[in-house]
Amino acid sequence: QVQLVESGGGSVQAGGSLRLSCSASGYTDSLAIMGWFRQAPGKQREGVARIDRGGPASYADSVKGRFTISEDRIQNTLYLQMNNLKTEDTAAYYCAADPSFRPGGVGTVPYFYYSGQGAQVTVSS
Repeated sequence: QVQLVESGGGSVQAGGSLRLSCSASGYTDSLAIMGWFRQAPGKQREGVARIDRGGPASYADSVKGRFTISEDRIQNTLYLQMNNLKTEDTAAYYCAADPSFRPGGVGTVPYFYYSGQGAQVTVSS
């Protein structure tokens, strides 16, 4: 089993920055891929960023050039640096991980086997 705990959410004005962290514990060596997805009220879950362990990162078009996913394997922590935030980025953000490789890119992140409890990000104009 793997446990994921997000932190770092909050409120920020448009144009500002936030960094989300996801602390992983348990059988983390089993994980093949990790990522972030978000869900705004009344909307479907949206894959935001994905990183294949030992491989490349990929991003949703809506965040490309503004968000950066990274991981610290020693600390078992996943990060999402969010810059130039927009009001449409307001959502609950979830960390996710899967022990199996899933083809299909960032759109698969909401379907990963493990996910955290979420961290709220609110961007005001």
